[in-house]
Amino acid sequence: MKRKLLKTRVIVNPASNRGRTRQRWLEIKESLKSFFKEFKYDFTEKPFQATELAREALKEGTELLIGVGGDGTVNEIANGFFDNQKTINPEATLGIVPSGTGCDLTRSLNIPRNLKNAVRFISEAPDQAIDVGRVSFTGAEGQTDSRYFLNIADFGLGGEVVRKVNEERLKRKASSYLRCLIEAMLSFKGHEVNIAVDDREQTSGKYLIGAIANGQVFGKGMKVAPGARLDDSLFDIILVKSLSFLEFCLHGWKLINGSHLNYHKVSLRRGRRVLVTPLRPEPVLIELDGEQVGRLPASFEIMPASLQVKGFLRKS
Repeated sequence: MKRKLLKTRVIVNPASNRGRTRQRWLEIKESLKSFFKEFKYDFTEKPFQATELAREALKEGTELLIGVGGDGTVNEIANGFFDNQKTINPEATLGIVPSGTGCDLTRSLNIPRNLKNAVRFISEAPDQAIDVGRVSFTGAEGQTDSRYFLNIADFGLGGEVVRKVNEERLKRKASSYLRCLIEAMLSFKGHEVNIAVDDREQTSGKYLIGAIANGQVFGKGMKVAPGARLDDSLFDIILVKSLSFLEFCLHGWKLINGSHLNYHKVSLRRGRRVLVTPLRPEPVLIELDGEQVGRLPASFEIMPASLQVKGFLRKS
């Protein structure tokens, strides 16, 4: 049976992977041509432009939208699938060509990192309906803002690390996530917050990490939510109480393989809605899919089966 020719648009972040995406674009383009005979493409030139381009493309009838970049690029494109809190075209699908310093979402979707295999994957993999997270948070000027996320949102250490990474990029145009993580751990001791899950279960405490997880992996390979699924209509909420630097050195490695859930300072909850409120006046930064966007207070809500992506989701 002849495969339907989809109206396809490619959105490329040339600055992703420290500018290597721009350098590799001709190779990427030729790989795309091997599987997609007709497609238009756009380069982003500024933050959040991918959202604008995606929204415009979908309103023009694009059926397959391919993002070339890292988690931040994919997050921007995914936000473009929505307008006025509604999906523009429920039948449209997102495909991902990993080309970033962090591509954590691709692990949950089992997308190959190899360029040719990733492009072939988009052409052959089934459409999978996945859940999407929506967060309402406090912006830089104190205003209420909202965004969607596909993988993981977190408050505390993650926001501090991303802030340091961004500062490093502004200074030297290069950064080391591991170095920024260590620097943040040396000075950051956690924040006191109140957490309500599904408007009933509440807990308060001083937490180093609070991860509201749709996917399993964040922070360039840390398996923070090993049991999370992109299609179960629930967040896995991982809470890590304050750790000393020595405790982090002794037990932090468990975040890599997902064995940290048995540690007595780590707890897991599941739910569809999470409200997090700071108990102290200092700002508590949050990040979504690797991008620092604002601060607490914030509410997180799961939107079941709200986006179609090219991927394979394990059933176990």
